[in-house]
Amino acid sequence: MVFYKTDEEIELIKQSCLLLSKTLGYIKSFIQPGMKTIIIDSKAEEFIRDHGAKPSFKGYQGFPYTLCISVNDKVVHGFPSEYQLIDGDIVSVDAGVLLNGYHGDSAYTFEVGEVSTEKKLLLKTTKESLFKGIAEANIGNRIGDISYAVQNHAEKNGYSVVRELVGHGIGRNLHEEPQVPNFGKKGKGVLIRQGLVIAIEPMINMGKKEVKQWSDGWTISTRDGKPSAHFEHTVAVLKGKTEVLTTFDYIEGLK
Repeated sequence: MVFYKTDEEIELIKQSCLLLSKTLGYIKSFIQPGMKTIIIDSKAEEFIRDHGAKPSFKGYQGFPYTLCISVNDKVVHGFPSEYQLIDGDIVSVDAGVLLNGYHGDSAYTFEVGEVSTEKKLLLKTTKESLFKGIAEANIGNRIGDISYAVQNHAEKNGYSVVRELVGHGIGRNLHEEPQVPNFGKKGKGVLIRQGLVIAIEPMINMGKKEVKQWSDGWTISTRDGKPSAHFEHTVAVLKGKTEVLTTFDYIEGLK
């Protein structure tokens, strides 16, 4: 069942998304060569709790951390650890915030030091795919229009789209209906109506689309060991417009 949100509910989700966006901006300074990913996780949790909110992910279905930190060939759901970042890594950081009873969800793939041109192009295309998808999140369209836009942009640039993991509705629950795949056909899927709030999150691989799950029950990595990128925004469909509730401006120095 899809829960359509009132304007008041969307305002509350927007507050969660603002704090989440600021959290990702805050941890950017810690994403540098030599930093342990477990420290980045603790910094994020401290920042979220200091602002009166809770990390959405910690304890969710047993997940033990505030952040999903996925380096290089890790696609999503990576565990923070004693791993020390090195020059040239790319790092997907996925986070959620619960504030005033509503969740926000966002992800960004960071560059560590000097990153190869090949990886930079993967990140560029993945972020572009996200915004191609967002552009289709309009009243009267269908979820498949979003899915197709993401897939088409990624594949025409020579990349592959992960099939097993999808975007999702969000609100009082971190994961709600509808599912938002990153591949699909125009005109298929749930009809987009006013009040829909969804997390759109392309997961794009440099190599083949196949992935594998680690024995920890969470971490997903590419089967061929090639890098993967992940960008995510929480988006609300309003009358006459679509509003992106999370922002990368705090990460990219625009705020």
